[in-house]
Amino acid sequence: MSKELYHEVKGSGPLLLLIAGGTDDARDFTAITPLLTDHYTVISYDCRGISRSRPDGPPADVSMETQVEDARSVLEAAGGGPAHVFGNSSGGLTALALAARHPHLVRTVVTHEPPAISLLPADDPRRNLGREVDEAYRNGGVGAAMAVFAAGAGLDKWDPNPPGGITESPEAMTQMQAKLARMQTNLEFFFGHAARSYLSYEPVVDPRNHVVVAVGEQSRGQLAHDTALALAERLGVRPITVPGGHAGFVTHPTAFAHELRHILSTS
Repeated sequence: MSKELYHEVKGSGPLLLLIAGGTDDARDFTAITPLLTDHYTVISYDCRGISRSRPDGPPADVSMETQVEDARSVLEAAGGGPAHVFGNSSGGLTALALAARHPHLVRTVVTHEPPAISLLPADDPRRNLGREVDEAYRNGGVGAAMAVFAAGAGLDKWDPNPPGGITESPEAMTQMQAKLARMQTNLEFFFGHAARSYLSYEPVVDPRNHVVVAVGEQSRGQLAHDTALALAERLGVRPITVPGGHAGFVTHPTAFAHELRHILSTS
């Protein structure tokens, strides 16, 4: 495994690899991991270029192939496979790509709101989001890119008072605030070196792998929710609704862990 990658291994039992998305890191799984370690050996890591996996030298673009090989190396360092794999957002795309390239390493993929914009209808303007975000970044920097990304991702449709509440506890709210602060430190690398490969990736699913598509109950109308539904339709499977929104494992860790354990035990 590359020495550049920060990773954690906790618990015992079958392997469960957690892959964070975009600007996020392994700390996003801080609240949910203890709720899984009595049944699983939980592996999490900071993706290349993000948080504690920043390179010593100049940053370089990260392709989907590199993301897959990084996930593979982390998994093999923890004992190999096959493993269950949960991926959120762009981490959900990495999980699908890992299963397609190394099917022998993967038991079940739970892909939670992957931004597979290429699966949207041909007339959906959001299919151009990757190009628009890249142009905004190169012309106006992180602030411009974030504005275009937020609008295209439908983050303006977020309901501040969703059914069931924003979070399940004050502690979860604190975790969410910490997550948002970490995201800010990773935006430069994400828009400059990773977003293009994620937003241009079209999932390829190996029929040997069992894939579960999950959507958040609080994220309806947002891009990642819609792309997950498009993926489920492409695969001919019923999407599973899980607690919270795009970061439900942060905002509703207890309920989310319960649902994830149920999904994995019945897959």
